[in-house]
Amino acid sequence: MTLQLSLVVVHYDIPRELPRTLRSLSTPFQTGIDPDDYEILVVDNGSTIPPDPDSFRSLEASIELIRVPDPNPSPAHAVNVGLNSAMGKYIGVFVDGARMASPRLLSSALEALQTSERAVVGTRGRYLGPGMQRQTMLDGYDQSTEDALLESLDWERNGYRLFDISVFDESSGPSWFHPVAESNSLFMARDLWRELGGYCEEFTSPGGGFVNLDSWKRACELPRVMPILLAGEATFHQIHGGVATNRPKVATEPMRDEYRRIRGIDYSAPRLDIRTWGDFRSRPPLEELGIMNRERRAMARKYAYLGPKELPPVAADLSLRRRRLVVSVRRYRFLALAPLRKFRRSILLRRRERNGP
Repeated sequence: MTLQLSLVVVHYDIPRELPRTLRSLSTPFQTGIDPDDYEILVVDNGSTIPPDPDSFRSLEASIELIRVPDPNPSPAHAVNVGLNSAMGKYIGVFVDGARMASPRLLSSALEALQTSERAVVGTRGRYLGPGMQRQTMLDGYDQSTEDALLESLDWERNGYRLFDISVFDESSGPSWFHPVAESNSLFMARDLWRELGGYCEEFTSPGGGFVNLDSWKRACELPRVMPILLAGEATFHQIHGGVATNRPKVATEPMRDEYRRIRGIDYSAPRLDIRTWGDFRSRPPLEELGIMNRERRAMARKYAYLGPKELPPVAADLSLRRRRLVVSVRRYRFLALAPLRKFRRSILLRRRERNGP
């Protein structure tokens, strides 16, 4: 039987973060997928203290540790070592092993991959905590704060609670229907990875610089591909002092220079017709659906006197913004409008007070 999916997870000196990442990628946390259908390849890129394979054995997943024999500061070579070791029909890459996954990320990615032999499937990234981590860390957000935040949730029983304590990162927002600059879990068929040539090892900066953005851009621009972003699923970045994510923005300038030297042009995100696939299993804030305050007020006026059964699907209102949706939102057809119900009830109460019962 052909293994359906291989996951390449790059590790470098993140002993606190990796156990949560692997738990989030294992069943029963991951739902809709059988543990026999996929493997996890943890590729250690020269950590001071490598991961202990015995610490993985209690997880319900096939996990293999691979040590890069000639590590360097960039994860690009480590990714390619993992790609060459993968046995799955499809391969997903987590270039940063500090990123946890939402509960149906793997099963949704497999579903999206099966829509086309040339599907390029990506996910949006989020920061754990109240805001962009390069800013919140200046305000006191650190690993101990994050540990307490995660402990306050029963996230292992309901992983969608992670959306309640996170925000879109700089590459993935501000809404579920905006284009992205990169994907921190990138899935493609084995043949497409071969056609792409894996990650470009010319990116030698610590942390890889723009190598992940470069890989997403090159994958989306391959001939006849179908780029797809998952809706309702994401990866969640744990704070750990990352070279790009947990440094001031000015620290990315050398990375831009490296990209310019390698590609001969300044970096720009791919501008393509990207499809969306999936369901919202947790209720997203209206602003993350691309509905701003002005539209919320318009929706409140429009539906002030309608009962819940008469409210239209969210997609109907999103279409006013000319967004193409290939995503089911029926599960939260009315819940997405829940903030407006209190407004509707207050309108009705004032009307009754004015006109009498």
